[in-house]
Formats: sequence, structure tokens, C-alpha cells
Amino acid sequence: MKIAEIRQIPENELQERLATEQAKYAQMVLNHSVSPLENPSQIKEARRTIAKIKTVLRENELNK
Repeated sequence: MKIAEIRQIPENELQERLATEQAKYAQMVLNHSVSPLENPSQIKEARRTIAKIKTVLRENELNK
């Protein structure tokens, strides 16, 4: 997901999306520790998506 797409999402939905992405990331890491994922770069991409969402939420917080 691109940062421009994330900026268009309302803040309350971003909070929900952040919780969902964090849960998905935790599950992905757990599954990868048990048996390797077919595409381990998914973990890196999920971590980056979480960071992008947190960045936009922080920007919104500072602009208020």
C-alpha cells in the first residue's frame, strides 16, 4: 500500500487498519517460525505497511 493511499483513509479507519495489520504481522511471524513461509518478504512488507500507517497517524496528530 502506498503512502498516498494511506493518507486518503479517515483517521478512525486507520486505527482499525493498524490493529488488523499488527495482528496479521504477529500471526505471520509465528507461522514463519513454525514452518517457513513461501514468500518471506511478506513479513518485511507488512512491517513497512505498519510503519507507514503509524507515520500518517503521527502526522495527523501533529497537524491538529
